[in-house]
Amino acid sequence: MKSLIDEVTQRIRERSAATRGRYLQRVERMIDRPRGPERLGCANVAHAFAALPGSDKFKVVAEKAPNIGIVTSYNDMLSAHQPYEGFPAILRDEAGRCGATAQVAGGVPAMCDGVTQGLPGMELSLFSRDNIARGTAIALSHDVYEGALLLGICDKIVPGLLIGALHFGHLPCVFVPGGPMSTGISNHEKSRVREQYAQGLVGRERLLEAESAAYHGPGTCTFYGTANSNQMLMEAMGLHVPGAAFIHPHDGLREALTREAVRTVLARRKGQPGFLPIGRQVDERVIVNAMVALLATGGSTNHLIHWVAVARSAGILIDWNDFSDLSSGVPLLARVYPNGAADVNEFQRAGGPGFVLRELLDGGWLHGDVATVSEGGMRDYTRLPVRAEGGRVVWQDLPEAPGDESILRRGDRPFSPTGGLKLLKGNLGRAVIKSSAVPEDRHVIEAPARVFDSQEELQAAFNAGELNRDFVAVVRFQGPAACGMPELHKLTPPLAVLQGQGHRVALVTDGRMSGASGKVPAAIHVSPEALAGGPLAKVRDGDLVRLDANAGTLEALVDAAEWDARAPAERSPEQAEAIGWGLGRELFSGMRQIVTSAEEGACTWQMS
Repeated sequence: MKSLIDEVTQRIRERSAATRGRYLQRVERMIDRPRGPERLGCANVAHAFAALPGSDKFKVVAEKAPNIGIVTSYNDMLSAHQPYEGFPAILRDEAGRCGATAQVAGGVPAMCDGVTQGLPGMELSLFSRDNIARGTAIALSHDVYEGALLLGICDKIVPGLLIGALHFGHLPCVFVPGGPMSTGISNHEKSRVREQYAQGLVGRERLLEAESAAYHGPGTCTFYGTANSNQMLMEAMGLHVPGAAFIHPHDGLREALTREAVRTVLARRKGQPGFLPIGRQVDERVIVNAMVALLATGGSTNHLIHWVAVARSAGILIDWNDFSDLSSGVPLLARVYPNGAADVNEFQRAGGPGFVLRELLDGGWLHGDVATVSEGGMRDYTRLPVRAEGGRVVWQDLPEAPGDESILRRGDRPFSPTGGLKLLKGNLGRAVIKSSAVPEDRHVIEAPARVFDSQEELQAAFNAGELNRDFVAVVRFQGPAACGMPELHKLTPPLAVLQGQGHRVALVTDGRMSGASGKVPAAIHVSPEALAGGPLAKVRDGDLVRLDANAGTLEALVDAAEWDARAPAERSPEQAEAIGWGLGRELFSGMRQIVTSAEEGACTWQMS
């Protein structure tokens, strides 16, 4: 084990001793109770199983057969979640074959950030994570289950399901993915057409043609954004059936893996030799393994928010210093768009998560002694699942070399000796940058600020031809308390156009960028946010701003006395009035009032 991994893990363990201890005490109290059908009153039991077929009622009550709860995020708006429509029938059938029962305990909302990018609905996106967690809790609150199967893939959905599941830490849980869509046009071609559209070189018809060729069928979007980073992290945490992440929804292996999830959760239930409740399973080492996997693959910046919240759900306290310190010693082993040209299907063919985890494990960058839902531990996640005779799954060792060295590298010859994310600090606050996606000659940008209070203001200035120069775009009042911290991915094409014209440009914001944020340097999640009096509210047009991803600094180069004397700007009354109303945004006003900072996980609930 690398000393850095041990050191970071140990300090997290020490920092979390009190909160983790209280969490585990609660988990143990829940484990000690009798199973639901014996514990609940007769009317409660009758309600719980009223809709089951008579034979299943007899099994679960009289024969004491295990009952598994299914929490699904199915809808057919999300291409990634549309395949889940048929999963409950498969899961119930397999449970029956195993002498168990399974019920859909509940559904949770699942919105598509791709649909709401740049629109008011995006202001609900981050908060949807905590609503999903609450929906998971509502589903499992019926308290008649001996395990849970969690069906989710996309951006806020997996973190929300995981937060909810960890509040039921006495249950064994297995996450059930659906897989990516087939490859369409390349992500680079899609981005090229977007930039052409931003310049007025092509019209809406050509743009829609390109977008529809990229997003064209069932399954997860094929770039390595937040959704696919989720899947990588579930493998690294041992919460999937091994190797399940990136198998296409309509591949025959997908159903076999889905059925295997039922057998896996049943093997981990109370009373079995391998009993493994998720609250025990997800400890400090597992959280660190997830962080390492994120860094080694150049994954989504959104997880510097989400995994802080996930860890807190298990009583574990992590922060951006932990990510930054790990990044200094974890090698970058994957180049998947936006960190490279490959999509996730090509990543999978080159060796996928199994290859990455094997190299990290063999190189001492992962804790190999953790418990996983697969009985063989982390080593099981370094192998490739294949369909065998009779439809069952077997696992094969991966080749020693990657299938394509432009996509994957061995641990002893990485793309970079350090990970893909960097912490920035200075008089503008604390922020993060996805440095792995940015060309090295753009790691340092020093230019005058141009201040915007919304992304629409920046787009209008671009369209008016006002930004044809070097500048740092400061887009403020975009934090969790201000407006729910929407992603500002719509700003990528205009800024990329300006960078392509030779201008030195960067983005600094207290908002988020998509997991697909790419080649333009962006200091994001700036904390404290402007609405809370954070230093972004002090920046004025023309201030010289320096973003230095090499040194890890983010500074307004303003005389210190003048800077200290400046009063923070306030949001305009018109902007304040527009925020939070329409399309249901008013229902989230309470969340905006109590949400923690981005570095604290943007949580709308409290640790106990």
